[in-house]
Amino acid sequence: MNIGLFGGSFNPPHAGHRLVATAALKRLGLHRVWWLVTPGNPLKNNSELPALATRLAAARRLARHPRVSVTGFEAEIGARYTYDTVAYLKRRCPEVRFVWLMGADSFANFHRWQNWRRMAALIPIAVIDRPGLTIAAARSRAATALARYRLPEEEAHLLAGRPPPAWIFLHGPRSPLSSTALRRGAEPGGDASR
Repeated sequence: MNIGLFGGSFNPPHAGHRLVATAALKRLGLHRVWWLVTPGNPLKNNSELPALATRLAAARRLARHPRVSVTGFEAEIGARYTYDTVAYLKRRCPEVRFVWLMGADSFANFHRWQNWRRMAALIPIAVIDRPGLTIAAARSRAATALARYRLPEEEAHLLAGRPPPAWIFLHGPRSPLSSTALRRGAEPGGDASR
């Protein structure tokens, strides 16, 4: 089974998150996508982060797809960093082929993640383009360090079966929505149910 892991605070979840999940299902040949709603982000100020249960409920209302599951299990296992979550899942589900899904904005800062190189060696990564972030992601420190492991986009359906490190940059329909902008009321249609 091929499962995409899409982590984040989902504060709030929005149509862009759903677009990433459905695009990954189709383009990567995934059987399922799991949204991993995190208890907090070590790289961000979490002082005003709504309760995990609130964000889980909102993400479940939005996801509404038979092959997308929303979970907050990271809090249950006590994982603080994404690497710990991925290592845990790889140990617990050795027969599953996991792929980490991330937006271009996250990939542009991937080098700031705890154990990012070890994570890239543990799981294939699919980077989904975001408006205004294509160049920043493509020229990022992580993109440079992992350049020789990048697959051509037309091989997206092979990513889940590739031994890591392996990554791909997917282009296609992009959502201008951003959780940060929605919280600030900076974008039109800032309704989290979109």
